[in-house]
Amino acid sequence: MTELIGDLTESDILRRILARTPGASGAIVGPGDDAAVLALRGDLVATTDTLVHGPDFRLAWSSGFDLGYKAAAVNLADVAAMGARPTALLVALAIPATVPVSLVEDMADGFAAACAALAPGCAVVGGDLTVSATLTIAVTALGDLEGRAAVLRSGARPGDTVALAGQQGVAARGLSTLFRRFTDADGVPTPLDLDQLTDDERSEVIAQLRPEPPVGLGIVAALAGATAMMDVSDGLVLDARRMARASGVTMGIDSKAFENPASALEGGEDHPLLATFSGAVPDGFRPIGRVTEVGDEAVLVDGRPYDLPGGWDPYRDWDAQAG
Repeated sequence: MTELIGDLTESDILRRILARTPGASGAIVGPGDDAAVLALRGDLVATTDTLVHGPDFRLAWSSGFDLGYKAAAVNLADVAAMGARPTALLVALAIPATVPVSLVEDMADGFAAACAALAPGCAVVGGDLTVSATLTIAVTALGDLEGRAAVLRSGARPGDTVALAGQQGVAARGLSTLFRRFTDADGVPTPLDLDQLTDDERSEVIAQLRPEPPVGLGIVAALAGATAMMDVSDGLVLDARRMARASGVTMGIDSKAFENPASALEGGEDHPLLATFSGAVPDGFRPIGRVTEVGDEAVLVDGRPYDLPGGWDPYRDWDAQAG
């Protein structure tokens, strides 16, 4: 018989989760007290992100491992975008009583795997559990600037090189495949079967379900003198526009820098790092454009305005993407 969340106490569930998540290397006090205590060398960076069943993920497509991995990855990318080293995650779960315990255990494995792969030494150090009709995963990520200044979105200057680290547009193609291949006539998600996909489609779907942001390159960019940086979560044009407006400049993007320009310019959820450099572009980043004086448009693609807004906005796009 399948063991359900409603069959256990909160303490039981916590024990199951914590047994699968290693300790953070910088934790003086880990899970078990009212709060964790971390040893830091510099200023603290903090960020949070929430994944909700429906607009952010579908259980028909995502395993528990996928959910834990993605929830960790998207937060680790935000810490990296500030030029910080991720140190710890705080995880709050709102779980329906009918969810199998195994799914939550698999989520814990996903958190542990993402930290090990993307930010060694970072781990879950605490959080909260509650019951809800909708499965919700809220993660707060903490990072250590280790004595460096944070790299902000607002520092890009005319003459800087616009550069990108990590893949861009792949997760968007994966999401398109999921909606095209794994929904019924009413648009309701149907179970994912990776064996039905080509090798390219499978890679793209996995990129959507378990993104691999280049977390370690955040520090590389900071040490190389990045003038501005952010992670691309909602689409390259949309996020570049945010950086350009914060910096008071225009950002020019060369579409020839991408094998598939349409998905690269508009797609989100790969979480690469977008940065600007006044000097040499460090290894791991590739130039994709140039910063100019502010003009009529915040972003130009191949020297022209890009008409499509592109990217994901949960308030604008929910009806279209809810399926």
